[in-house]
Amino acid sequence: MSSLRTQLLLWLLGALLLTGLAGAAALYRQALDEADLVFDQQLQETARALRDRSFLQPAPEYGEREAEADLVVQVWSLTGVRVYLSRKHASLPGLTTLGFSTVKTPEGEWRVYGLRTAFNVIQVAQPMRVRESRAAHLAVRVLLPFALLVPALGMIIWMSVGRTLRPLRALALQVSTRPAGEAAPLREQGLPAEVRPRVASLNDLLARLTSLRERERRFIADAAHELRTPLTALRLQLRGLDQASEAERRQAVADLEAGVGRASRLVEQMLALARQDAPEPIARRVISLAELAREVVGELFPAADARSLDLGVSEAAGGEIEGEVESIKALLRNLIDNAIRHSPVGGRIDVSVRALPAALELAVADQGSGIAPEERARVFDRFYRAPDAPPGGSGLGLAIVRSIADAHGATVTLNDADGGPGLKVSVRFAMRSRAQ
Repeated sequence: MSSLRTQLLLWLLGALLLTGLAGAAALYRQALDEADLVFDQQLQETARALRDRSFLQPAPEYGEREAEADLVVQVWSLTGVRVYLSRKHASLPGLTTLGFSTVKTPEGEWRVYGLRTAFNVIQVAQPMRVRESRAAHLAVRVLLPFALLVPALGMIIWMSVGRTLRPLRALALQVSTRPAGEAAPLREQGLPAEVRPRVASLNDLLARLTSLRERERRFIADAAHELRTPLTALRLQLRGLDQASEAERRQAVADLEAGVGRASRLVEQMLALARQDAPEPIARRVISLAELAREVVGELFPAADARSLDLGVSEAAGGEIEGEVESIKALLRNLIDNAIRHSPVGGRIDVSVRALPAALELAVADQGSGIAPEERARVFDRFYRAPDAPPGGSGLGLAIVRSIADAHGATVTLNDADGGPGLKVSVRFAMRSRAQ
């Protein structure tokens, strides 16, 4: 029953069979009613034809019509004595009421009509099986042509179902025979209107899978390119350790440690970006954005203090959002880390959470050199670094921020810092309603 073709055939052929049986039963019932009407009229006519006969003389003869209908005539005296019987049966109905009645006997049911005359009571009876046989005969005669057409109709249904499902088989063949790497959309021409939405959904899925595969391919190519330079530098620094003096060796070790740190951060950021690109639903929960901002500021305070930077939360409005905690933390870390690396020694970094109508705005403002307006659209591209960016960056920080914001339905904007040089990055989240 998992086959659509089988289900259609069973339903259609079953409906055809049930309709035929219901039609036969209705036709038999109608034929029986008509036979009752005709035979009742015959009983009445026969009784009336005999009312002027004298049954003291030889019994009257009956024609072929009465014999074929198996009519039995009984004549009773007014005192209840049967004085005449046209033919013998195993069991006959006795004297009944006048008019029409149905009487049960051991031989079966009889239809009886009684007529009273001045001298006697004439009773004409007929077995009900005669009527049923005549009705069945009439029904068979009418249904015989239809019964001969049923196999033809079944064959037509069989062929029609097969022809109707042919586009589905062609679609299945089109999918099964295409190469594994083929991402072209499936053809919709010639498909039934009921199937086209499914094919459109498959094409949409193929387009999304193609986009995901292209992002993965581009990510792998970019990662290989970006990792090649720091790994080559680390290898050269390791080779130079053997030939360096003690003072040079200490400097080389310090440079090597810094290079390992940069490579490690690059790998962490690439892994974070890969997690954001994974097509998995976000496990959302209620988050207090202000509390999360304080927590991340506390984690990164030592790095800011090492450069004598004044890092703190300048505004912490109440309100909650729905999102994935680790992703929002990663967004905050990247924004604050970028601000630490781009701020001058002794500068200030303000993290704020402001309440807006139906939204919460997270902002990180620094006192660095900022980003030129013509560069602000490109800095969200992966591995892109502005020409005046300080060394050591990977070009992934803002790309990660944009990816996390998009996954949470938030918007990211870049503006000049308030009251002086620097950059202010604002991320606007939809605020969770108190009624939720």
